[in-house]
Amino acid sequence: QVQLVESGGGLVQPGGSLRLSCTASGIIFSLTAMHWYRQAPGKERELVARISGVGGTNYADSVKGRFTISRDNAKNTVYLQMNSLKPEDTAVYYCVANQPSWNYDSWGQGTQVTVSS
Repeated sequence: QVQLVESGGGLVQPGGSLRLSCTASGIIFSLTAMHWYRQAPGKERELVARISGVGGTNYADSVKGRFTISRDNAKNTVYLQMNSLKPEDTAVYYCVANQPSWNYDSWGQGTQVTVSS
């Protein structure tokens, strides 16, 4: 019974910043790769960032240099620091967990990020 709970979304002006958090339970967190996906109305789901259990990271080109993914294994939490936000970053952001032995991904409920003047 994996549970992922996101928080930190909200309304922010262009150029502003937000930090999303995702706290996991029901898994061995240190063995779990964590991801942030986003989906906007009318658009396909997009992988924004991922971080391995040992801290290796990857980013979508659209957010590289602006977003930073990190994790605190002691708190079973992954973060997404979002800076220099743009209107096109508006989406529901989802926390996703995966381990190599799993044949599935575990998804959080999502948190809305809206970037608008």
